[in-house]
Amino acid sequence: MNYQSYTLTNGLKLVHKPDNTAVSYCGIVINAGSRDEAENEQGMAHFIEHMLFKGTEKRRSGHIINRLENVGGELNAFTSKEETVVFATVLNEHFERAMELIADVVFNSTFPQKEIDKEVVIIIDEIQSYNDSPSELIFDDFEELLFAHHSIGHNILGKPELLEQYTTADSNHFISKLYHPNEMVFFAIGDINFNQLIKWAQKYLITNRSFNEKPRRIAPENYTPSSLEVNKNTHQVHFMLGNIAYNLYHPKRMGLYLLNNILGGPGMNSLLNLSLREKHGLVYNVESSYQPFTDTGMWSVYFGCDPENAQKCELLVHKELSKLREQKLSPNALKKYKLQLLGQMAIANEQKENLALSLGKSFLRYGKIDDLETVRNLINAITAEQLQEIANEIFDVQQLSVLKYI
Repeated sequence: MNYQSYTLTNGLKLVHKPDNTAVSYCGIVINAGSRDEAENEQGMAHFIEHMLFKGTEKRRSGHIINRLENVGGELNAFTSKEETVVFATVLNEHFERAMELIADVVFNSTFPQKEIDKEVVIIIDEIQSYNDSPSELIFDDFEELLFAHHSIGHNILGKPELLEQYTTADSNHFISKLYHPNEMVFFAIGDINFNQLIKWAQKYLITNRSFNEKPRRIAPENYTPSSLEVNKNTHQVHFMLGNIAYNLYHPKRMGLYLLNNILGGPGMNSLLNLSLREKHGLVYNVESSYQPFTDTGMWSVYFGCDPENAQKCELLVHKELSKLREQKLSPNALKKYKLQLLGQMAIANEQKENLALSLGKSFLRYGKIDDLETVRNLINAITAEQLQEIANEIFDVQQLSVLKYI
């Protein structure tokens, strides 16, 4: 991929992909997420993400909202297990405005207590709304089951009783602990001169703020398969099974991406969709997912169905897993599935916001950006024997955890 990079004196990295369009995409990805919270800080990473928009040393919340909205731009943010991302979309002529605003909210937020008190109510409402959606809630509960007694299993939104206790001092402590510039990447896509971008970065992204030592991440250990059935009194049964999986740096991760796409990816021709929905008509939605982290990963299958069909659906899922463990894919089938995954990735890269976010995350995690040809070579090198080996490791029935809402 044609990209440019630079490291500022404070360790913050810049990565830019030139693009001959009228619109630019930019943001900061921070190596700090919900897994970095102490036990009494659950929900803090997501809470901080909300509070970044509530006031800085020179702006009130209304000024932050209007700074890009007034010129047709957008400012947004999200929190994951391992990252916090603040990003913007603007016309090229307003790129400096977007960079300055992102830098201001990341480095100069003041976390006024009266704004904290208001935002906590909003986040608790978000939690309650989420609790009313079992098809979403089960994913969080399954992660907690899979990573029991480890922070990576904690719900990103946190706990209401803890959120209600958070103060300005708590917010500043979390920022000082985790928002280190050398743990950040500023990413951009657009028709922007890179030398000018560096000058703006030197102006806006250098901070005098002091930071505490960042706690070291500890990988989850001693995984034990678990089964849990929860009475949610819902119309449907919601079901998940899964296993721990390869981390972001594991040599087999690309093989698992491909295998997961074959099993339950977004294509209508995924094995699970063809079996449970198209052939047997038992579910509206069935999917599998693979989420790698820096030192571990997780793989899972989800479906929702009528209670009388739950056992049959579970047996059908196990049947497809068994096929992948016991039967090697034919050369024609493997070629077809590789072409499908490559096509999906190429189309996804045409969505510029997704590409910009991927640019920042890839540079944060790997220090480089692989172009589509490099990825193509990696995928094409995967053999049917390797996929069968991965299936036997990850789809091992003795290692699967199960969560059911009934």
